[in-house]
Amino acid sequence: MDVAATLTSKGQITVPKPVREALGLRPGDQVLFRLEDNRAVVARTSDFLGLAGSVMVPKAKRGAAWSEVRTRTRKQRLQPRS
Repeated sequence: MDVAATLTSKGQITVPKPVREALGLRPGDQVLFRLEDNRAVVARTSDFLGLAGSVMVPKAKRGAAWSEVRTRTRKQRLQPRS
């Protein structure tokens, strides 16, 4: 489906109704713009709560405080790679 829209002087675009309907967009929803070569792809963002449980976490790492996870990750990134 190709549907045109016009960019305003403020850099805004109204998402055309057929696109909103196809993506199931409603007021307040967020969209993602992904640049691919010389074009942009618009996608509906995921409902992050709906993703809960979709990533396996090893038992040893379950229940760790988020601040601890961030600290460990940052330390690992600072270590030189061999």
